[in-house]
Amino acid sequence: MSVKILITGSSGFLGSHLTPLLKKIYGKSHVIGICSSDFDLLQEKKVEDMFIAYKPEIIIHLAAYSGGIGANQEFPADFFYRNNLFVTLMFEAAAKHKVKKLIYTMGGCSYPSNAISPISENQMWDGYPQKESAGYSMAKKMGLVASMCYREQYGLDSTVLIPGNMYGEYDNYRIGESHVVPGMLRRYFEAKLNKINKIDMWGDGSPVRDFVYVNDVAQLIPWFIENYNNSDPINISTGTTTSILELANLIKEKMSWDGEINWDKSKPNGQLIKIFDTKKLNDLGLNCPTSLNDGLSKTIDWFEINYTNKSDRIRL
Repeated sequence: MSVKILITGSSGFLGSHLTPLLKKIYGKSHVIGICSSDFDLLQEKKVEDMFIAYKPEIIIHLAAYSGGIGANQEFPADFFYRNNLFVTLMFEAAAKHKVKKLIYTMGGCSYPSNAISPISENQMWDGYPQKESAGYSMAKKMGLVASMCYREQYGLDSTVLIPGNMYGEYDNYRIGESHVVPGMLRRYFEAKLNKINKIDMWGDGSPVRDFVYVNDVAQLIPWFIENYNNSDPINISTGTTTSILELANLIKEKMSWDGEINWDKSKPNGQLIKIFDTKKLNDLGLNCPTSLNDGLSKTIDWFEINYTNKSDRIRL
């Protein structure tokens, strides 16, 4: 395939895995990575400037304003406003410039808080998402509406992918912003480094989640570029169940920290059960093969090296 592919959010979590992969597959000259320092995609003129400058034929739209429960609770309007702009401006420009393919990613947090696990794609509109992150979740959910509307009116071929709880290298490890896996990794590492024998974890450890190694998600995107022409969303995850308590104990063991965990029950658990139905993905002959054990080993190795070396590749 000889086309020009543009990836927004290319320096972010998923983008840091996907960009080098696509350059390897399609050639460096055919893949362009864009981050916020290149174009402010919250401004309509800057979005237009980007299309004029690069004339992309395929867009992988990963750019988003994201963070953990704490950040979502503190800045709900920011999450809602910015992510709505990311969706609206990109779909409008892609249609105007007659892009051949747009792939858009959103989080499983957009599913209703009362969704029944394993959560299938047809439950998306059955209720309101978890209130702690509703601003972000509802804004990202508009990508589904945009995909259907722009396909109907302009014939824009867009695909919506819903990764599970991704973890891995290049994640956001900043305090107050990180999700559960990077948050735990940093707490354990710094506790061990500073000889701290007790750390706090939010909630009671009972919620269960479906974790997916980020590179597994990246490896599947080329298939969707070339083979899938549909606005119906698809879950990309493992479909496996891990409690936050099990996760905490597994990472604790892998990082060789022998201190005590204090579960702070005054902090929110978030949605209690969130496991993704992967039947649609599996029926396409696709899956996410990396086990949590193996994925965490790779992630921890990368984190410890980059933290110790004060690498600019790690977001702390």
